[in-house]
Amino acid sequence: QVQLVESGGGLVQAGGSLRLSCAASGRTFSTYAMGWFRRAPGKEREFVAAVRGGGSTYYADFVKGRFTISRDNAKNTMYLQMNSLKPEDTAVYYCGATSAYNSVVNSSRYNYWGQGTQVTVSS
Repeated sequence: QVQLVESGGGLVQAGGSLRLSCAASGRTFSTYAMGWFRRAPGKEREFVAAVRGGGSTYYADFVKGRFTISRDNAKNTMYLQMNSLKPEDTAVYYCGATSAYNSVVNSSRYNYWGQGTQVTVSS
């Protein structure tokens, strides 16, 4: 069992930055691939970024060059550094853990989810 807790969301102006954190319980954190997804009002949950246990990363096209995902296995924590934020980045951001290393962009393959953290970008 893995429990995930997100933090770091908030209100920021367009062009600003936020850093999200996802703290995980359990001693098997490094064996999971971790991902960030988001759900904007009226839209489906969408993939943002993912990082495997060894550090390889994957990004949605709309965040490439602006967001950076990372993890610290010693701290059981994953991060999402978000720069150059846009109003369209406004959403609830969720972190997830998956054992399906070859399906990190597919939310249905995630085993565990956090409760989400709200990110609001004003224009």
